[in-house]
Amino acid sequence: MPPPTRDGPSGPPPPPPWVPRTELGRKVHAGELTSMADVLRSGLRLREPQIVDALLPNLHDEVLDVNMVQRMTDSGRRFKFAVTVVVGNGDGFVGLGRAKGKEVGPTIRRAIDRAKLNLVEVLRGCGSWECGCGRAHTVPFLARGRVGSVVVHFRPAPQGVGLAVGDVAKPILRFAGITDAWAFTEGHTKTTVNYAQAAFAALAGLGSMKVEAADASRLKIVRGPIGTSILPPKEPMAPRGGMRGGRGGPGGRRPGGRSGPGRRGPPPRAAPPPRR
Repeated sequence: MPPPTRDGPSGPPPPPPWVPRTELGRKVHAGELTSMADVLRSGLRLREPQIVDALLPNLHDEVLDVNMVQRMTDSGRRFKFAVTVVVGNGDGFVGLGRAKGKEVGPTIRRAIDRAKLNLVEVLRGCGSWECGCGRAHTVPFLARGRVGSVVVHFRPAPQGVGLAVGDVAKPILRFAGITDAWAFTEGHTKTTVNYAQAAFAALAGLGSMKVEAADASRLKIVRGPIGTSILPPKEPMAPRGGMRGGRGGPGGRRPGGRSGPGRRGPPPRAAPPPRR
């Protein structure tokens, strides 16, 4: 039996083809649902991250927090890593995920998959009385989220203010496609997990608000994507086999040995002075 093929000399094997296991996955695979907005409005629960990969291929992700937790057992202490990740396309979709594991790399990938399953559609608009640009660049009205002792308030800001928020909430707003906002917080905001979850809950609560057609037209409210992302295009990752060459290849040892023509050898030693 021939060995499995790999992407490079030391790269991982290619992932197997996606076989949908849920009703929602079969509808997406058959082409009945062609957008992420239709998936979220279908009423079916999102259980497969491959659905998000198929409909939002340019999804960005960022690690917000990596914390090492431990527990005491009969055999000693057991250490694990707790990772919080945010994903989004910069055009109305954002998700937050959290996972725990013994290794950092697999735990980050698991948190990214959970963030994809928690994807929400964000309302955007021009809700500031100081701005009349008519573009969907900020939150349309006051948004509030609370997790634990942390309470986050997002208020509409005029164009050009930027994200006047904390370092934890800034990537969440940016991944949702919001470029201007004011934030006010209460509670123990040093708890990064609660701060991130409260900011995400505030954005998720915008979609549950009922807005009349006249107010939606006045505030220029849009739901979901508008066709323009504020994030740069995602660069493809280079294969692991091409990062370092073998002996004599690019990145490896040059031909000629240690002091041959391909590599500069040590400088010649000066002759000792003659004895008198």
